[in-house]
Amino acid sequence: MRTSAALAFLLALTLPGLAMAACRQTEHEERAYTVCSFDPAEAELRLFLRDQTGAIIGSFSRLETLLANQGKDLIFAMNAGMYHPDRSPVGLYLEDGQPQAPAVARAGPGNFGMLPNGILCLDDDRTAVIETRRYLNRQPGCRHATQSGPMLVIDGALHPRFLPDSTSRHVRNGVGVDQAGVVHFAISARPVTFHEFGRLFRDVLDTPQALYLDGKISRLFAPGMGRADGGLPMGPIVAVVQDAPR
Repeated sequence: MRTSAALAFLLALTLPGLAMAACRQTEHEERAYTVCSFDPAEAELRLFLRDQTGAIIGSFSRLETLLANQGKDLIFAMNAGMYHPDRSPVGLYLEDGQPQAPAVARAGPGNFGMLPNGILCLDDDRTAVIETRRYLNRQPGCRHATQSGPMLVIDGALHPRFLPDSTSRHVRNGVGVDQAGVVHFAISARPVTFHEFGRLFRDVLDTPQALYLDGKISRLFAPGMGRADGGLPMGPIVAVVQDAPR
């Protein structure tokens, strides 16, 4: 992890309410990003898609209400993978150990099909970003998992199809895990290219593996920063939750 990112995360660890302090603004190459970092051994990370009736949750506000009814606080949330018009996941989706959609390892149209793509794997005390075919070969134990694509960084290198001079720019969000096991979620403040976004994960957050989550519909819930992005209903959501104070 580069010095500035490391200092910001270490500062968060020393403050009350780790998860509330974990989001910060950062700049790289004169481009602004919000980065939220969590130690999976300390923060409860999980995925959400449907409520108890099977209806799509679809928004941060609805998820916050559902959790409040369970005595939980929503500390952080972000859209977590691509989905069909009915909000069902495009690729692998696993929630609380229950598979809801299979992995897609073949090439296809759009960003999701730009191989290699990958899978965000959440377990009780660890998080990993794994290239899809490696995931299928290894079958790692994940309590929650969501597939998206393309990979941003693979083994410390940018995705081979990213172009330094690309003109395709969108607000983008993604996730990477550094060598200490800390998971970093990032969202750009303004439209960026894949190459620019990948360089944030490779050069600043120092994540050997990083995964693109989406663009255009990228959203962040970070109440510690006064941020709760709205918009059309979304599919999978990754979140940090904790028990509400009594």
